[in-house]
Amino acid sequence: MPEDEQPAGKVDPTVPSVARMYDYFLGGKDNFSADREAAEHIVRISLETGSDIREIARANRGFLIRAVEEVAKSGVRQFLDIGTGLPTQNNVHQVAHRIIPDARVVYTDNDPIVLVHARALLADNPDTVILDGDTRDPKAILEAAAAHLDFSQPVAVLVVAVFHFLADDDEVARIVRTLREPLVPGSYLIISHGYIEENEGIPERLAEAQDVYRKSSSGAMIWRDRDTVRSYFDGLELLEPGVVPAQDWRNDEQFIPPGLEKGGVLGGVGRVP
Repeated sequence: MPEDEQPAGKVDPTVPSVARMYDYFLGGKDNFSADREAAEHIVRISLETGSDIREIARANRGFLIRAVEEVAKSGVRQFLDIGTGLPTQNNVHQVAHRIIPDARVVYTDNDPIVLVHARALLADNPDTVILDGDTRDPKAILEAAAAHLDFSQPVAVLVVAVFHFLADDDEVARIVRTLREPLVPGSYLIISHGYIEENEGIPERLAEAQDVYRKSSSGAMIWRDRDTVRSYFDGLELLEPGVVPAQDWRNDEQFIPPGLEKGGVLGGVGRVP
């Protein structure tokens, strides 16, 4: 995106955006120089600590695609994707519509660039909308989404690669509880979250990565362990294989790219009984 082609809204191109950095990791072009500089810093850190943030981003995207496919095949016709990020290939509505052509999808984000791009992409799609919503206010998101989704019927709620940008554990737990409250039996919760398998020998580089994100629009980057992520699904029927690295979740691919050994993203899907 040329520096002078800024969308309407409060956008500061000098402050890196995690949505635009993620776009860069996936090979996209909807980013500013500040985003690219911050993203390249994270790429260098990840490679030097035995992982590859670009492969992690691709693994996360693959998990989202497979999770939506599984849920759509179960018959769920409604999806709420919170913190969707910039549009790319195989968005939730595209995956869901291949299985259920009239599935209803609501995206939410509070990044002005995300909102502009998504609204342009979805202009001719009456079954899919994007709403301005902050993950920290899940009640407002649910109230706005209720104008487009019927919460008396099953809904799949996705929070993919979002919670690791919230530093407060209690806040994340509160958000999860709030999002689960209106979900009727047969609904699903889909979550992915950053994690690190081994911290030995690289704590200084992790602190460096956190400092990069601290200066971005997120203001934080927190890795949580499997038990914590698994706790978000307490009381739900956790689909096999449970909470696992994203690339391992129901993936039939024979080849797993290198760069995911030391950490990455955990993914899980829970069904409301």
